[in-house]
Amino acid sequence: MATFDRSDDLKGAQFTGVDLQGARFVESDLTGVVMRGVEVARADIDAPWLVHGDHFVVNGVDVSGFVEAELDRRSPGREQRRAEDPDGLRSAWAALEGTWAATLERAAAMPAGTVDVSVDGEWSFAQTVRHLVFATDVWLGRAVLGIEQPYHPLGQPGSGAADEGLDLSTFASGTPAYGDVLDARADGVAMVRDFIASVTPQELDTARENPWAPKYPETTRSCLHVILEEEWEHHRYAVRDLDTIAGRPEG
Repeated sequence: MATFDRSDDLKGAQFTGVDLQGARFVESDLTGVVMRGVEVARADIDAPWLVHGDHFVVNGVDVSGFVEAELDRRSPGREQRRAEDPDGLRSAWAALEGTWAATLERAAAMPAGTVDVSVDGEWSFAQTVRHLVFATDVWLGRAVLGIEQPYHPLGQPGSGAADEGLDLSTFASGTPAYGDVLDARADGVAMVRDFIASVTPQELDTARENPWAPKYPETTRSCLHVILEEEWEHHRYAVRDLDTIAGRPEG
């Protein structure tokens, strides 16, 4: 099977009569890709940055709005993730906490070892939880609170973290005890909850430095929006994979 990676420049390439059945595109930029007369039966597209107005067009119909509305319907509280004021953000976080609590209970009730199972090479449930620890450390601990070294060793950085100059040796390798992961996660959730509980409209407008791109300033509000977006998207991944694991034949 042919493999293409970041070193291969395929911008503007044309594929005609090519058989791409079963092909997998991971962390690839398909912006502006045009497909004509293609067979897409059983295609599975996951585009976490797709928002209404981005013009994802299928057979002449922009489906981005439909996708967002359906995701909101499936996950009550998700529609609040871009709340602007303190009360809205508090409500958004409370809804998110309730959703994650139910999913953690579901994972705990599944067979032993489920949380460490990877589906199709994706992060396991435990790794997804660890990434949310990291996301909270980045966007609240570092960006908003200004903590010089906010990173919990059990956090799970994303694939591009090294490119941003992050020292990956400070993070745990291997498979940490799941109980320890849950403790780290609980601390991060409480940190966000406590911050939002007392945040003021003026603080939400305060300028912050983007930890990955300093030349693009953020506000406290936009940093919190990033956290909420990360939380909901990774919850979607986690539930998707738990469903896959639950649907596998026993034994």
